[in-house]
Amino acid sequence: MTVTIRILNDGETRAAIADLSETLSDCVNGGASLGFMLPFGPEDAVGYWQEIADAVEKGGIILAVAEVEGKVVGTVQVGLASKPNQPHRGDLMKLLVNRSARGLGLSRKLMEAVEAEAARRGRTLLVLDTATGSDAEKIYPRFGWERVGVIPDYALWPQGGFCATTLFYKRIA
Repeated sequence: MTVTIRILNDGETRAAIADLSETLSDCVNGGASLGFMLPFGPEDAVGYWQEIADAVEKGGIILAVAEVEGKVVGTVQVGLASKPNQPHRGDLMKLLVNRSARGLGLSRKLMEAVEAEAARRGRTLLVLDTATGSDAEKIYPRFGWERVGVIPDYALWPQGGFCATTLFYKRIA
C-alpha cells in the first residue's frame, strides 16, 4: 500500500475537491462536529473546498493531504493568522481521515507534515478546538498538544444537540 503525505497548492487542491468532499462527508456522517449538519453528502462539501482552494491560493491556509494509492483519504489545515500582532500563530483545522483509512497512522503523519510546513512559514504556536468527548479530542495529547480548557455548548453535533469544545495549543518551533 502506497501512502503519500503532501502539502497542496491551489491547483492541486482544486483537482482533489471530489476526494476531499468525500472524506469530509464521510467524517460528518460518522458523527464528527466539523461545522456541518446532517444530511451531508459529498456534493454539499464542494463549495467549502472551493473556498479552501481560494484561501490556499491567497496564502491564508496550508492544506496537507494523505493519499492511499493516489486517492485523498485524509487532510488537515492550518489557517495562518493574518493580524499584525499574530504573525507567529496558526489555527489547526479539520483533521479528517476517512473511516475506511483509519488505523494507518495517517493522522500523525498529517499533523507532522502540516506542523513542519507551518514552522517553515514562521509559525511557532498553533491552536485548535475540537468536540469534547470525541475521538479527535483523545489523539491530540498523544501528538504533543496541551489541553487548555473546555467551552460548554460551543457548537452543535451534526445530528443536533449542543457539544462542548476543548481548546489545545502546541509550540512548534
